[in-house]
Amino acid sequence: MNKKLPAVLCVTLTTLAACDTGGGSGRHEEPTASAPNILFVIMDDVGIDQMRSFGYGGLTPPRMPNMDAVAQAGLRFRNTWSMPECSPGRAAAFLGQYPLRTNIRQAIGPNDLAVSQVSPYTMTAPKLLKAANYESAMFGKFHLAGPENNEAGNATPHVLGWDYFYGWVGGLPGSIDTTAGGVAPENTYSCGFVPSAAAGGADHGACYQADNSCTEIRRTALVQDPAGLQCLDSGGIFVPHGTCGAPPSTLNFTRENGYYVSPLVVIEDGHVEEVPLTDPRARRYRTRLETDAAIEWINNRPGGRPWMATVSYSAAHTPWQQPPAALIPGLDGAANDGLDCKATVAGRLIQNRMTEALDTEFGRLLVETGMATRAQDGSLVYDPAATNTVIVIVGDNGTLAAAVKQPFEAGQAKGTTYQTGVWAPLIVAGPQVEQPGRDVEHMVNMVDLFQLFGELAGIDVPAEVPRPVDSAPVLPYLTNPDQPSVRHINFAMAGFNYQANGGSNGPCVISTACTQIPTSKSVCEDNQGEWWGPGYNTGAGSTVIDNGGVGYETCGEVNRVRHLNGMSQLSILAEDSAAIRDERYKLVRNSTRQYIPDTDTIEWRTQEELFEINQAAPRPLLDTPDRNLLPAATPEIQLVYERLKTQMEDILASEPECRGDGNRDGVVDGRDLEEWSRIAHDWGLSSVYDFKVAGYFDGLTNTADAAVIQDNLGRPCTPPHSQY
Repeated sequence: MNKKLPAVLCVTLTTLAACDTGGGSGRHEEPTASAPNILFVIMDDVGIDQMRSFGYGGLTPPRMPNMDAVAQAGLRFRNTWSMPECSPGRAAAFLGQYPLRTNIRQAIGPNDLAVSQVSPYTMTAPKLLKAANYESAMFGKFHLAGPENNEAGNATPHVLGWDYFYGWVGGLPGSIDTTAGGVAPENTYSCGFVPSAAAGGADHGACYQADNSCTEIRRTALVQDPAGLQCLDSGGIFVPHGTCGAPPSTLNFTRENGYYVSPLVVIEDGHVEEVPLTDPRARRYRTRLETDAAIEWINNRPGGRPWMATVSYSAAHTPWQQPPAALIPGLDGAANDGLDCKATVAGRLIQNRMTEALDTEFGRLLVETGMATRAQDGSLVYDPAATNTVIVIVGDNGTLAAAVKQPFEAGQAKGTTYQTGVWAPLIVAGPQVEQPGRDVEHMVNMVDLFQLFGELAGIDVPAEVPRPVDSAPVLPYLTNPDQPSVRHINFAMAGFNYQANGGSNGPCVISTACTQIPTSKSVCEDNQGEWWGPGYNTGAGSTVIDNGGVGYETCGEVNRVRHLNGMSQLSILAEDSAAIRDERYKLVRNSTRQYIPDTDTIEWRTQEELFEINQAAPRPLLDTPDRNLLPAATPEIQLVYERLKTQMEDILASEPECRGDGNRDGVVDGRDLEEWSRIAHDWGLSSVYDFKVAGYFDGLTNTADAAVIQDNLGRPCTPPHSQY
């Protein structure tokens, strides 16, 4: 559902957050003039394997001179884990909690219920920072809650504490429009624009805008982008060989097109504006738009009040689509021509360029907000002592398999709890950093960023946050070059989000593997996969075994029907996974519903593996299948395994179910009944007051949920804080 938040609900939830979770204990000190601003930059699907500044990147790393300059002037945390996918990784940063507490275990999709989205009652980073008078904004990809199955709809960023938002609540770019705006049949232009004449397109034509204005474009030099891309980058639709006049009736300005046409949401002072695809603001290259919006907001902040700006870049998430050549130093437009955006080889090249364009725009962000300058040769000059701003840069999870750089493992990439899936780059720079240019080899987790934000603001996070926090301190690493490791273990996990009546994402077959990570058919296809769920394709080129259009629910079912039809079995990406490590060893546990041919059944199977790992550059010890220590475990290794297994199980059991406590305040009481009543009356659909009945959530807030609250009234349920 994509609706605006009712005014009364906005007041109710905002007041609740301020009084019940944002106010905390009141033990913080009054903010001082020296409270630093915080610039938090999130890269999407850019794992540590991509980062030359961390010692990796393989033979063809993306060029990232601006982030390299900040890394050299700050700290490189070389042993940081996120979660395997974007929503759980981002929730970890903004809540300081592992997915077992938030129920956000994979990327949030349109069918995921509110119980697998960030709760409006929880303490988020922007709510926490309000205790120190911070103003918070986010630009770009949200993907923490809503708009579907959420009472707040597109207003979720406001309800969760952000004062200003400019971006996309659902987060993911739409699929590439292979009709290029309606000028050709489906599947004609894989990159969403008409290529040059040499590549089967045109070098001149008419560029129409949504308001019917028109400009004729002619590509006059190879250094220019193809005319079709020039037009798309301007927000228009290119009619090859056309001249301006009455626009063709086939032009479609209401269809998304990857990174260039996206339905934008702007929230300011609680007002939600849903910007349509026909608006010029919604027809701009995402990375440039995200940067422009952040620059404007930062430059208009009043003096004397600290701020936190989160620039949540969409790049380099799929669909992979060429950025304008102007954003990639040394690249001319000819390089953007003749590529097939559906092909793996071209995709790897385009993904590099999207990352490089992100770096270019990041550099512009610093320069145009006064955080850095340019030398005569154009290189970034960044002096962390010149401004009172701390810069935090992180990747939200590991790299997508098709783009992984050697020696990292493509088969153990994003979506898995192996190193390639969870090992993220983290850079922190600012005036608080002593001896900049250091590498920090100690373990850090994405949840620790929540504590870092509080530490920078002078807030005692454990005392201020009235719920369990899994965060460990990070500020000591900035101020003390000799700081020993704070964490003694690190942890990551993945699984399925909750959907109505036990549902899950449909199966997506990518090469010889099957996964249920893609949130929809279009996302599956954007990742070069074939959808076997409801609505699967039939006809030429399809390998799906027709079952009357119903589709298949699990990858195990796909393997079963493939076996019965004489087809090869697919490897199945773990449906439930957890990993834990100490300074030297890592335990990985994967569970999957496997098809067992001998009994013609589908059964859960769990596998555990133990590895020795490290951060050596450029060839780290990774948790690859050939290095599993358990099959020939020595007594010493067996003891390591038992210890890590016990620690993993302790963490997984640390969030006992508390039925009826929808606002998660630690007790089931009359306030839960009051909130249930309001939501059931005003909304009635999925909410955090939808509880499991007969083992499932039904996606409704109804009398069955009221009965759960009544049955548990007076029950206390506050799990302990993590001890990292």
